[in-house]
Amino acid sequence: MAPKYNNSNKPFTCSISTFFLSISFLFAILLSLFLLSSNQSSKSTSLSSCLISTSTTDSIKVYVSDLPRSLNYGLLEKYWLLSHDSRLGSEVDNQIRSTNSWNNNKIKNIPMYPESPLIKQYSAEYWIMGDLATPQELRTTSFAKRVLAPEEADVIFVPFFATISAELQLGVAKGVFRKKVGNEDYARQREVLDFVKGTEAWKRSNGRDHVFVVTDPVAMSHVREEIASSILLVVDFGGWYRVDSKAANGNTSDHLIQHTQVSLLKDVIVPYTHLLPRFDISQNQKRKTLLYFKGAKHRHRGGLIREKLWDLLIDESKVIMEEGFPNATGKDQSIKGMRNSDFCLHPAGDTPTSCRLFDAIQSLCIPVIVSDNIELPFEGTIDYTKFSVFVAVSEALQPNRLVNRLKGYTNLQKDEFRRNMARVQSFFEYDNGYPGGVGPVPVNGAVNFIWQKVHEKLPVIKEAVVRARRKPPNVVVPQRCHCT
Repeated sequence: MAPKYNNSNKPFTCSISTFFLSISFLFAILLSLFLLSSNQSSKSTSLSSCLISTSTTDSIKVYVSDLPRSLNYGLLEKYWLLSHDSRLGSEVDNQIRSTNSWNNNKIKNIPMYPESPLIKQYSAEYWIMGDLATPQELRTTSFAKRVLAPEEADVIFVPFFATISAELQLGVAKGVFRKKVGNEDYARQREVLDFVKGTEAWKRSNGRDHVFVVTDPVAMSHVREEIASSILLVVDFGGWYRVDSKAANGNTSDHLIQHTQVSLLKDVIVPYTHLLPRFDISQNQKRKTLLYFKGAKHRHRGGLIREKLWDLLIDESKVIMEEGFPNATGKDQSIKGMRNSDFCLHPAGDTPTSCRLFDAIQSLCIPVIVSDNIELPFEGTIDYTKFSVFVAVSEALQPNRLVNRLKGYTNLQKDEFRRNMARVQSFFEYDNGYPGGVGPVPVNGAVNFIWQKVHEKLPVIKEAVVRARRKPPNVVVPQRCHCT
């Protein structure tokens, strides 16, 4: 009789085999899941290929300086109460005035911002203020947390609509704009500075933690020296640097006075407000034009390159160079031109950049940037090389060089540019869809990204405040600007 022990081993042997088969099967499943996860991760990396980083901090604490309403929303009311504005592009605002629809919204006492492209492109001040004016319970998506005491704040926001103030003066009495006597814009600038410089918050930091929106290149022109240490939100540095012609001995391209008033260490480059509507990538069709440009041919300072490029490109096949302005007719032409073109030319104008760049992004027209001194919004978060072509001025001015380079891009490369552009379109959007901008801001909108960039500057700013406090009385140290 066989021992019972041997019989009892049979089911045990079967269990071992089953166990190892189960383990192998489970391992295969886990390996498949890992490979699938890796593949998805790779796709996710591809989707965010034009993003370098995003902030991991929840918020920045902002105190709003208690300026009178007459220096922000009151200026808008004053603008709309003008009987007429004869400047180029103001037809749309004159129509709004005639129907008195500028204050016809659900938010009490908050007028709409001008639609004139001359002014609207600088409307960052309006949307940032609208976010901060939103009731706290609705501000769950905002990166800026509003606090009610300056000592609790990371930064002090100065709610002065500097662009509207400047444009009001230019529209009423342009002849005194550079003067101080009889200049209401200067009087308002002086009122703002006298007020904030009298506060304890300013005295603690000498204004280094105060935020001014100075998007119009001519805004705050009379008091720039006094806000040189503050955090400036600007569209570029073009209106703040000056060419030193004497030092350059006639060669003005290489010698710049590096003004101490602006620096990438403390200031933030913000987007222009785009003037053309957003174009969804799902609507994109074959584009017939290689390169498109619409704007003024003649510009000043660094914009002189535009005229040279114009002469080089005007007779090129599949290149459209149109002179015009984004009024009602020009806007429709620009929409059609940008949406029908693979590339949109972006040469320097009176300043290194313009709202044309952001119109191109919203139109999914690949920007061709010919501006050696350009600074761009949100760099460090966005990699512009993923959806833009950068060309040195010296290269662009060589006959046939620019066109031949653009013709060298394949359809696959151009499609990838547009896909990357579509992923960042929202980053340059200010409008949150609420009247007066008072309402929740988009998480991935321009206002939030501006505050995130300000937050990145805080360590440098706080260090500067501490260093300034330990200097003995009456010691003056020249300000220095290290911009790149």
